[in-house]
Amino acid sequence: MADNGPRPRHVLDGYKVLDFTQIVAGPTCTLMLAEMGADVIKVEMAPTGDPTRRGEVMINGRSGYFVQHNRGKKGICVDLKTPEGLAIIKGLVAKIDVLVENFAPGVIGRLGLDYETVKSINPKVVMCSISAFGQSGPLANEPGFDFLGASYAGIVSMGGEPGGAPYVIMTALGDVSTGAHAMGAVCAALLYRERTGLGQYLDLSLLDTYFHYHESGVQSLSLSKGAINPTRSGLHSWYAVPCGLFKARDRYIFIISPLEHQFINLCRAMGQPELATDPRFKTNADRLKNLKELVAVIEGWLQSAASDDASMAAMKELRVPHAPVLSLEEAVKHPHLRERGTVRTVHDRILGDFDVPGFALRFSDFPERLELQAPFLGEHNEEVLTEVLGYSGARVKELQRQGILKSGPA
Repeated sequence: MADNGPRPRHVLDGYKVLDFTQIVAGPTCTLMLAEMGADVIKVEMAPTGDPTRRGEVMINGRSGYFVQHNRGKKGICVDLKTPEGLAIIKGLVAKIDVLVENFAPGVIGRLGLDYETVKSINPKVVMCSISAFGQSGPLANEPGFDFLGASYAGIVSMGGEPGGAPYVIMTALGDVSTGAHAMGAVCAALLYRERTGLGQYLDLSLLDTYFHYHESGVQSLSLSKGAINPTRSGLHSWYAVPCGLFKARDRYIFIISPLEHQFINLCRAMGQPELATDPRFKTNADRLKNLKELVAVIEGWLQSAASDDASMAAMKELRVPHAPVLSLEEAVKHPHLRERGTVRTVHDRILGDFDVPGFALRFSDFPERLELQAPFLGEHNEEVLTEVLGYSGARVKELQRQGILKSGPA
């Protein structure tokens, strides 16, 4: 049997990524690439690096925020505003497969690393720019963050009580999912390159990603010529009933049973099978028209049950789709999330053991997660420059002395 060499670490083993990202969206993309075995070199701007190194929870000068989003990356810290610093990066560009950046549009070009320059150095490179609003369009040069993209996309308008103030979910839904979209685009571009030998430029935006979240509203608004104008509808769906949050004895429970067989089973679980044929609730349209009455019936049953566990057991027996609304503290302890590694305990050299979101992609040939470390500031300056670019140790030390390379204490 032929010897095909050592087994790869993961599906992207051997690919090199130059990472100019910071905060969340870009680092999510490159973290996912690292989780799949890519060799990611994180370039931080001298002298202080990624702003998340000064995150909200600091232990012995180490930020949990930074570690969560930058595990598995080799770190170099370079003054890109010097000719020597730019020469280092251009040398690395010649050696990589992928470049990812999430500066504001135009910044990477002003640094001397626009796509045309990068392509001239390495025609096969896949370059991915991640931004709030995209590289073109009227909003392109506006400052952007996750919640601004959600606001422009009409997503924020969908949360809250009718006629009341809109609500926003204070997690990085857009940033993380934009990073995941970028990862998918990078992998698709690498597949295309394998088939054609051609690199290309990718323009990923948070606003474009957020707009995908409208699973029904856009086509309903368009096809109805504006007669249906989706907006916030409180705790319940604006078009599917029942689909929303119901107050039980001790917590809220999300119940989704708009399909006929689901609603019939919900009525059976409540011990009120006749509700399924009640003229007020027989069809989804009927239930939408009489939503308040139906909510009162369901919440009356939930609150009269012996316990929330009892009412959920009754629904589970009849396969009524439902879930308790868990707090974050409850979610990180849930046995399902623990067993699947959805919540993962990682070890950092400074922080010790702590929980982070796990890697959501699963591969049958690589069932084990890689053990990854986040870099100290400029930790891999010498390793990267000597091994990838062939610099001597003395030259690296001189660059460090001149301030072109920076490193920080462990």
